[in-house]
Amino acid sequence: MSNTVKKKLNPSLKFVYSDNNSLSVIFHDNDLLMGIVGEFNKNLQELEKVADCNLYSRGNSILIKSNPETNEKVKNAIQFLVNQFINNGYIENKDILSSVDKFMINEKIKNNNITDIIKTPKKSIIPRSEKQKKYVRALRQSDIVISAGPAGTGKTFLAVAVGLTMLLEKKIERIILSRPAVEAGERLGFLPGDMKEKVDPYLRPLYDSLYDLFDFEKIQRMIEIGDIEIAPLAFIRGRTLKNSFAILDEAQNATDTQIKMFLTRIGENSKIIVNGDPTQIDLPNKSASGLVRSRELLGHLKEISIVDFDHSDVVRHPLVSKIVKAYLNND
Repeated sequence: MSNTVKKKLNPSLKFVYSDNNSLSVIFHDNDLLMGIVGEFNKNLQELEKVADCNLYSRGNSILIKSNPETNEKVKNAIQFLVNQFINNGYIENKDILSSVDKFMINEKIKNNNITDIIKTPKKSIIPRSEKQKKYVRALRQSDIVISAGPAGTGKTFLAVAVGLTMLLEKKIERIILSRPAVEAGERLGFLPGDMKEKVDPYLRPLYDSLYDLFDFEKIQRMIEIGDIEIAPLAFIRGRTLKNSFAILDEAQNATDTQIKMFLTRIGENSKIIVNGDPTQIDLPNKSASGLVRSRELLGHLKEISIVDFDHSDVVRHPLVSKIVKAYLNND
């Protein structure tokens, strides 16, 4: 949306309360209403799910039907989305989640142990399943955590969030984020640029998690001074990781020898996290993946926590869970 169009939007809303536990949010600008509702009501449907209420688009209004307290919080969430749309010209799914978290976080905290909440500079992260709660607790309490599960279960994001809070609280001196540089059908040698430019695409999800939790400029500065290090797995060999929070992502593409090497880098006051999805192995010989074997060999050690996620823990998008389940049922 252009700046010219943005200026024409009328952000004023009218609120009409009814006796039957409903609240109408009336828009004076239909273009703004369409932006909030989304194509085929997709934004409204997502807000309805995350806020656990009933929402209806009627004429130039959105009708909220729930208890009075939730109605009020959803009203505030809609106002938040109005500001987002006017400022950005669009609404992303994360904006909808943020709008609800912003105004309903106290309700969620009542249903969660306060120690499960991860408070980062940009947002408070709340575990959305029992497995995620177990995982967050393990990240804080165990020396080594090995987790396996499908895409979208929060393995990387939650680990980065806990690591970042520990760094900001000066409980550790640095975060180390690593991935094996294994190509899904491509060869690194054919990619342009130096080694950093070749491997950066494989490390991009780690950067994305950081930028979602803290200001871009501050993250860049922390990377420049070495407080945060992002490197291919091969660069970790031969080192001892002290006062560090080290995460190996996409560990299903690491061999047994590589995972052993990474785990044995642990030093004083350090944590090591190994994450992966055993169903997405890109190694030429899939049986060479060391993720499953590490869980089997080390699960009995009390200092090591094993967390296994499944499709019910997927929080990325409702469709991801259905896709994962469909493939699982067809195996």
